[in-house]
Amino acid sequence: MKRRELSHTEQLRQALSEREAQLQEAKARLAALEGSTSLQVGRALTAAAKRPGRGLLRLPRDLFRLWRKAGRTQQGTGRRRKAEPVRSFDAERQETRLLSGSLGVRDDRLVVAGILSPAARAAIEPYVRVVPLRPQDAQSAFESVDVDVVLVSASATAPGSLWAHAGDPAVADRTRVLNWVIESAESRGVPSILVADAPAPPALASLAFDLVYDGDLGVPLHRFNPVAAEPERDPEPAHVPSPAPGGVVVDRLVGRLAEDGLRRLSPGWAELPGVLRSSATVVVDDSGLADRALVCGARALLLGDLKRTHPAGQGGPAVRAVPANAGALRSSAASEELARLRESGPLTAEELRLVLRSVFLTDATPVRLAEIFGKVAFAPGSGSPSLPLRTREVALLAAPGDDNTSLLLAGDVLDQQHAPSEVVVPESAANLAGVERLRSHGVPVRLAPGGAPGGAPRPEDWARLARAASAPWAVLWTGPRGAAHLADLLCAAECSGADAVGPAVGSWRSSGGSPAAPDGVDEAVAEQEYVFVSAIAPELARRELVARALQPGVWNRHGARLLALGPLRGAGESDAPDHARTTPNVG
Repeated sequence: MKRRELSHTEQLRQALSEREAQLQEAKARLAALEGSTSLQVGRALTAAAKRPGRGLLRLPRDLFRLWRKAGRTQQGTGRRRKAEPVRSFDAERQETRLLSGSLGVRDDRLVVAGILSPAARAAIEPYVRVVPLRPQDAQSAFESVDVDVVLVSASATAPGSLWAHAGDPAVADRTRVLNWVIESAESRGVPSILVADAPAPPALASLAFDLVYDGDLGVPLHRFNPVAAEPERDPEPAHVPSPAPGGVVVDRLVGRLAEDGLRRLSPGWAELPGVLRSSATVVVDDSGLADRALVCGARALLLGDLKRTHPAGQGGPAVRAVPANAGALRSSAASEELARLRESGPLTAEELRLVLRSVFLTDATPVRLAEIFGKVAFAPGSGSPSLPLRTREVALLAAPGDDNTSLLLAGDVLDQQHAPSEVVVPESAANLAGVERLRSHGVPVRLAPGGAPGGAPRPEDWARLARAASAPWAVLWTGPRGAAHLADLLCAAECSGADAVGPAVGSWRSSGGSPAAPDGVDEAVAEQEYVFVSAIAPELARRELVARALQPGVWNRHGARLLALGPLRGAGESDAPDHARTTPNVG
């Protein structure tokens, strides 16, 4: 059991009982001391010394009275003083924990005490549980839960924010609170991380962080994606500035491009995804913004140096880079590159698929979080650094009926760029050659009761396999689909938050379970991808949805969100430049 799962209510009750017992003991000792003969004799001698004349005459009488009273046994009145409530600093701090609203939360995600900008918090919230820290209540909030890691983004210290200029000696109060958080985390064995995603006071990095990561938190695909983007985008290029100043050269290049019709936009962090989805070409001065533009379906002209290799598809590279130096000012390279991108238009379906896959496997936010957390040592009892990748676990459901089909299954599974966390087959297929090959390669294989169906699996057959799985996602395998099949499906689900992903089909017949001719709505989106539709042939779905044994034609009636994603058309699928794997490992 994790440390944070202990009952805070029991801890509070125990702390209050201990404080009350200590208070009652102190009161009893004080009463015994005040009633002692030695104290009263001392008081009588002190009074006689202060007034020698009258005091020395009364001293023998007072001492005789004390001697007589000491030999008597004082009878109790039978009344007991009622204990007063404890009002100490520790008790008030425990009450603050109760009022923080964090008790009773059962969540398997990592708990992050965050000093984050709004954009950084929105990027990581689906993958970790964030406990926000503010300067005015950082102490009570930090102690209200047992956190796994302290995460600070440099963008949180931007002017106008709660932690503005934290780390700067001129802002001593916020720097002092931040330093207290880091020291408290160190005393509890909790690692502290600074993500240098924006310019910040130089003294911020000099604090005692366990890790200073030079970079951002990756591309949050749940925010930046092509889902539901309008088919017709604005053909006029637009300049989207980065939060950090681009420099004099960048400003002059943008001013020169503006003379040729470049639009200048300044969207906030919340409006930025919509602006990128509505543009065909954008001009940026930050490599991270270029990645976000690409996954939204827009081509990008980067005024600076590329930090990673972007995939290319039909129509030329998806992003062009022009060095921001004096040579670019003397030439017309920026104008020429922007003209080429403008002629190419937005990304084609093949280019978009390649870009999304590359970012999903290497630069998405959960991958970046797992990379950052893997560089620090977590305290015993905390979660695994790879827990942000848990949302990508997928069980591949298959019902091979013979050795040939099982060998096709094994070859397809072992070739995937994003490997499934488990394979579920019927008990009758336990000894097939392909299943044995999967076991020999270390792929977890689960067995579901029953045998393989004679024909195509029915909803109840898929449901039986899904009930034997443990991953949050299930892939309904009916044949090889290529090495990028699982990566593309899970990327689409991460982008959209859909409950099921697959090719769009027409309305399903009530009998037979086969799709009929497309109706008006489905026909309008038949050639589109990454759009929500009313019916799909599911290839990826949430395991609980598959386990209900419903016909896919009625999934939308039960509240399921269905995203259309067909097979990749055109060549080049197997030639993707990035074959990195993000196999979940949340042991």
